[in-house]
Amino acid sequence: MGKRPRRAYLAMARGIRLAWEAVKNVILSATYWDVPRNGKGPSMSAENENSENGEVESRDEGAVATGTDRLVDLYRKMALIRAFEEATQRGFRQGKIGGYLHVYSGQEAVATGFLEAFREGDKVITAYRDHAHALLLGSDPKNVMAELFGRGTGIVKGKGGSMHLFNVERGLMGGYGIVGGHIPLGVGLAYAMKYQGTDNVCQLYLGDGAISTGAFHEASNLAGLWGKDEMCPCLFIVENNQYGMGTSVERTTAMTDLAAKFDAYGIENEKVDGMDLEAVIECAERVVEQVRETGRPYAVEALTYRIAPHGAADFFEKYRTKEEIKEWRERDPIGLLEKKLLEQDALDEEQLSEIKSEVKEIVDEAVKFADESEQPPIEELYTDVYAGKDEYMGEHELDESAGEASADTEVPDEEEPDEEEPGEEEPEEEADESEKEE
Repeated sequence: MGKRPRRAYLAMARGIRLAWEAVKNVILSATYWDVPRNGKGPSMSAENENSENGEVESRDEGAVATGTDRLVDLYRKMALIRAFEEATQRGFRQGKIGGYLHVYSGQEAVATGFLEAFREGDKVITAYRDHAHALLLGSDPKNVMAELFGRGTGIVKGKGGSMHLFNVERGLMGGYGIVGGHIPLGVGLAYAMKYQGTDNVCQLYLGDGAISTGAFHEASNLAGLWGKDEMCPCLFIVENNQYGMGTSVERTTAMTDLAAKFDAYGIENEKVDGMDLEAVIECAERVVEQVRETGRPYAVEALTYRIAPHGAADFFEKYRTKEEIKEWRERDPIGLLEKKLLEQDALDEEQLSEIKSEVKEIVDEAVKFADESEQPPIEELYTDVYAGKDEYMGEHELDESAGEASADTEVPDEEEPDEEEPGEEEPEEEADESEKEE
């Protein structure tokens, strides 16, 4: 074959290949976006798009078998969380709570609903908005409040403060202050529990702001990879409260469908209305059971809203309007549940007031307990750390170096000088001229 025919043949082959690639991409794209995916990934966007008011596909009334007694109990828990958080805000303004403070007001339905599916042996790990999780898992409000006050009776002896609550006995593996830093730990917890042969689940809570961190993508990739072998029973719960500190989701990521981001790592996902407690419970019980049975990760984006500032020092909130906050307050999960309980005659106004009085009393006692508790003793600085007191202060190294120095420079025994008689002093040598000048 001559050069010209060969060139023509290669050009024709290349054209056919490019044409085939173009056709194949069209077919794959159509399949990916149009073929039903059981409510997962991009096909959800048309129905459950991350809209401005956080709405998702409405659930069917009566789809959740939640009895009124159960709802009343959950209402009491949510009311306690709200009262507790309001008390912490007052304590911060009074200077009784140091460090920083992030409250859960407005998001109560998320943790309350998902932790209804918690079982003994399961693990929970979250970021720094962690007070509600500690209370819902059974930590004593007195000890939680004392921790925020930095007292020795606190849940972690006053060492953690607001952002670092732990209660390992009850499954709380910590709140974490570094955005996204706890995500690899949660995935590791899930893997470890499966490796040990249990059927326990790790509920891993993270905010919308953590989605853009490298730790999220690395850990999600591992979760998806281990999930292929049914070795990662991790439930990712993305608490999308619309803002990472003062930056909206729309200004943070080009793809605001946060649930769909998990598609890249082979992790099934869906959205839920995080302001609707019953919708959250229905979702939680279903997906937790699936994760428990399969050993594979799952992700839920809970669309919610914090009606309080990002943190206690976020006074002006210039990043959002008063009208926006007012609109979301109309969907306050506690208010929505109150309305439902009244409509179903599960409670009347007087009974609602009684519950509010009960939780206020519990919180008042917690504040009093924290106020009257002692500061942790100074010795606590050296407990529960990797180095002991000597190593921490450097005294251990100083002692060793001093010992080595004395061993290397041993001085031969010398006769002790005779004791001087009282009143007798050795005459001092006169200083030479150079010393005088100095």
